[in-house]
Amino acid sequence: MSDKIWLSSPHMGGNELKYIHEAFDHNWVAPLGPNVNGFEEDLEKFLNSDVQVAALSAGTAALHLALIECGVNYGDEVICQSMTFSASANPIAYQGAIPVFVDSEADTWNMCPVALKEAIRDRFANGKKPKAIIVVHLYGMPAKMDEILAVAKEFDIPVIEDAAEGLGSTYKGKACGTFGRFGVLSFNGNKIITTSGGGALVCHTKEDKDKAVFLSTQARDNAPHYQHSHIGYNYRMSNICAGIGRGQMEVLGDRIEARRGMTKFYSDLFAGIDGVRVLIEPSEDFYSNHWLAAITIDEALTGISREDLRLALLEDNIESRPLWKPMHLQPVFQNSPYYGSNVAEKLFDTGLCLPSGSNLTDAEKERIRIKIKQVFDK
Repeated sequence: MSDKIWLSSPHMGGNELKYIHEAFDHNWVAPLGPNVNGFEEDLEKFLNSDVQVAALSAGTAALHLALIECGVNYGDEVICQSMTFSASANPIAYQGAIPVFVDSEADTWNMCPVALKEAIRDRFANGKKPKAIIVVHLYGMPAKMDEILAVAKEFDIPVIEDAAEGLGSTYKGKACGTFGRFGVLSFNGNKIITTSGGGALVCHTKEDKDKAVFLSTQARDNAPHYQHSHIGYNYRMSNICAGIGRGQMEVLGDRIEARRGMTKFYSDLFAGIDGVRVLIEPSEDFYSNHWLAAITIDEALTGISREDLRLALLEDNIESRPLWKPMHLQPVFQNSPYYGSNVAEKLFDTGLCLPSGSNLTDAEKERIRIKIKQVFDK
């Protein structure tokens, strides 16, 4: 069998080892040190929005701390985009809160501002004011932040941006992850850059960052002995992982261009096939890093289903994945409220993520092209 073509594999730049060796040479292997500080500064400079960044062990940890800082407690409600990975919703449950899921809109596949307003009004009518809104920049595509922020402002609800997939994406020239009260980044192994595992919380004040760092290092009070007045967490990024991140930041621009190039590759490939839509920016206001290239297939027009293509690619050891299964369809969240129509369900039924790695070779791209052409030329 041919070598496997992965959906999205890590892509090292070469300088990561330099920072790791420096950490070993100076014995900075604890969850603190120059690489952590340097990585945070690199991210702050890249985001270019007068923000402060706390490097953490995972994007999920960052989202959890954002909910805590927004005052989310047991029994509260938090609005969350339904079309997303479970890590966007799980931290709501960590707090004993109740997720309220909102449908997508067709242009960006992200949170629908109309359904968002409907959800908030209905929750108010039920005597509940949501404590926060979690919007996701799905597959790197920016959400319609102007409309979403306008709704949030109208009802005085803080916005948390899950930009785990959106580092390098912008909306109207402003970096995704910098619009809400908090932004969340991820550096998991399959993301556009990686620290092997890790994430970051994007804050707008030093006070918010300091609180996140305090909570992420077991909430130790300022005392010579171990004293704790708050529940803390072991969420800080290690100096070793941050060293990988510093090396990755040096090639982030190249990685973004390569991912965008893969979406262009698929756009050209499917250009003559009616019924296949590639997720692209709806206007010049949107700039996606295209972390994953994604398509939807209209079986009535093509005679080919999402599963037909996925299984055909699998036969040639080419990995592809269905879009995220919406959270309101997940068994673990089956009793949670949901607002919207069937946009997210239809996307899940017809959508597929295709290999998008920045390290795909020309030969691998040709294998993908030939296999896809075989499927649709039948």
